[in-house]
Amino acid sequence: MTTPDSAAPDSRAPDLGAQGPSAPGLGAPRADFTWSPDPEPVHFRLAQWYSEAARDLPWRREDCSAWGVMVSEIMLQQTPVVRVLPRWEEWMRRWPTPAVTAAASAAEILTVWDRLGYPRRALRLQTAAQAIVERHGGEVPGTRQELLALPGVGEYTAAAVACFAFDQPEVVVDTNIRRVHARVFSGHALPGKTYTAQQRKLAHDVMPQTAHDDGELACTWNIAAMELGALICTARAPKCVECPVQDLCAWRAAGSPPATEEQQTRGQAWAGTDRQVRGAMMAVLRTGEPVQRSVLLETLPLPAADMEQRVRCLDSLLRDGLAAEDKELVALPGVI
Repeated sequence: MTTPDSAAPDSRAPDLGAQGPSAPGLGAPRADFTWSPDPEPVHFRLAQWYSEAARDLPWRREDCSAWGVMVSEIMLQQTPVVRVLPRWEEWMRRWPTPAVTAAASAAEILTVWDRLGYPRRALRLQTAAQAIVERHGGEVPGTRQELLALPGVGEYTAAAVACFAFDQPEVVVDTNIRRVHARVFSGHALPGKTYTAQQRKLAHDVMPQTAHDDGELACTWNIAAMELGALICTARAPKCVECPVQDLCAWRAAGSPPATEEQQTRGQAWAGTDRQVRGAMMAVLRTGEPVQRSVLLETLPLPAADMEQRVRCLDSLLRDGLAAEDKELVALPGVI
């Protein structure tokens, strides 16, 4: 993609003086400060930055299949890249197409998923693969509407696969992109937990126009904004001095105000939760051998988890189809 050597200056930018928008000494932002940058210079700056700074990830390479992109999008939900990489590579080595994924056993699927967390995603991915085989001849469909019709595929995944695998200029919004939108265009420190109607409208409003280049810039904008949020515009410690649009950022222009109570997102606890207990049980079951129910409940290496919690978590795994039970033996589905 071609980009200008430098984006045109934003004619609506406020006069912040030589110090820049958030240099020391600017003080608190005005209560009526509502400036927002023109999206076009932001688009071109981020596109140029992405062309130079993007991480070399296998699902972004030219030779990656649409199925590889789809697998990555499911795995990356609420899971960092460093944990996904080895699991994605193993998955694609074993099951490089929807057809072979659809034919695998649920036990194999859950074993390869390993400790990525939220293992129901693995079963949903296999269910989607089965639907792709049945409805689309084993080929991942290329439109958002067709993808959204697959079981277990939501709005984000459908838009992301359509964009990143098929160059369709869909509006893609994940947590990183929401944060970039909130800071650059709204002047907020964080976007908050809920994806609001106002944020949805903003995401559509700031998308590049598609008529002049068949959506090439729009697709680059999605992945570039996502990468900026992952590497630079992070939640806890944004690297504003490294940001290619720091002088076009409404949050910086407003003096980088801290997040309000409404904007903050509470981190999810892990220790002592049902998620931790379920994860520990799945780790035992992934060894492959059936386990006596009583042994699984009593020997789980989590002394803080009482028997009531253990029973509750095991029963939930059975209900979710992540485990199976027969005559007091518990194993991954299909093993017994």
